[in-house]
Amino acid sequence: MKALIFTHGTRGDVQPYVALAHALQEAGHDVLVGAPEGSASLAEPYGVPFAPLSDDLNDMSDPEVRKAIETNYRGLRGKLTAVRLMARAKAELREVYDEIAAVPTDDVDIVVHPINSPVQHLAEKLGVPAVAVGLQPGWVPTSSFPSPMVPFGIPKALNRASYRLNGLVLRALVGSGARWRAETLGLPRRPHQNDALRAPDGHPVTVLQAFSEHILPTPVEYPSWTRTTGFWFLPATQDWTPPERLSTFLDAGDPPVYIGFGSMAGSEPARVGRTVTEAARLAGVRAVLVTGWGGIDALIDTDRILVLDQAPHDWLFPRMAAIVHHGGGGTTAAALASGRPQVVCPFIADQPYWARRTQASGVAPEPLPQRHLTPEKLAGAIRRATTDKVMSARAAELGARIRDENGVRNAVALLERLAPTTTHGSGRA
Repeated sequence: MKALIFTHGTRGDVQPYVALAHALQEAGHDVLVGAPEGSASLAEPYGVPFAPLSDDLNDMSDPEVRKAIETNYRGLRGKLTAVRLMARAKAELREVYDEIAAVPTDDVDIVVHPINSPVQHLAEKLGVPAVAVGLQPGWVPTSSFPSPMVPFGIPKALNRASYRLNGLVLRALVGSGARWRAETLGLPRRPHQNDALRAPDGHPVTVLQAFSEHILPTPVEYPSWTRTTGFWFLPATQDWTPPERLSTFLDAGDPPVYIGFGSMAGSEPARVGRTVTEAARLAGVRAVLVTGWGGIDALIDTDRILVLDQAPHDWLFPRMAAIVHHGGGGTTAAALASGRPQVVCPFIADQPYWARRTQASGVAPEPLPQRHLTPEKLAGAIRRATTDKVMSARAAELGARIRDENGVRNAVALLERLAPTTTHGSGRA
């Protein structure tokens, strides 16, 4: 089987797909990953073939964009910024789609793509199955719990109806590829072409949900064409070793607290750096500050604070006393798998949802949105995360269940059943 895998976004959006590609290769299949060129370093250590795509959508240098992200697009200015960014993204996405269409597609047996992108049109052009992927709940309606986009409680009877808003957003995102479908791929119009949940023949598409049912409200019911596999984890490369100063710091005292906000970069990284440093002091903990994409500006190490630009989560997190993060899906998954308590400080998108779910699951205190972050509030949350024995036990229990799922292995098995038997690539399906 040869799988063509496309994705876009920041590291947390790309890494799960690289994990899937690596697992497919380990199972003897051929793969090609198309993703933003800045993510090529994720694929290279695993020998995953990589097709670089435009990275313009990940540009966080605009101060207005940083401020809007920090406040979750609140207020009139935030809404206007969101409209402007959507207009800009439409043109940039068309460039990405054209790059996707130019990727070599010889002997492809199956196409895997985010559910909120129109890459299923390319699969239709190739005459092969398309598999849509959701890295978070919300794309597939269920009566088990309300849409994650609804920030307040609603009657259970309205759960399924609440997903209509998600459906409108999804149709708008997928519909942005209608011109690409016609002009670049040369495909005719057809019924339901902008419905991401329907195949060309009108039947439901297969959706792989790359997260764990253990973090969802229970019981949970999804339609038969949806498979919730568990999170897709990319293992640390075998040749990775921690910097000497990190090993020395870890050995010098009690387990520290991890503090990092990944690819999120607000408008005042120096202020955030002062806030989290002071919070660690007030909480009386040692801390590893990971600057990521510049959301935290902290350059000076002390005997109780170590500053890094990055480190593999699956290596670092289990060695921490607690994990303070932004609530991105990938970081949340790694924190859950580590079995350590969390403090979630969300910015935008699915982050507030994961923040609510970690609290509801008993592994984190109340979320601290970035716009409300103060040293005192963060210190209080850190103290609770590092001293609450019930929370610690629950985090360890949930972590063990999530590690046992092996989401990429489940996903590979499903793709093997979906791809037609061919002599392409490894000749296996």
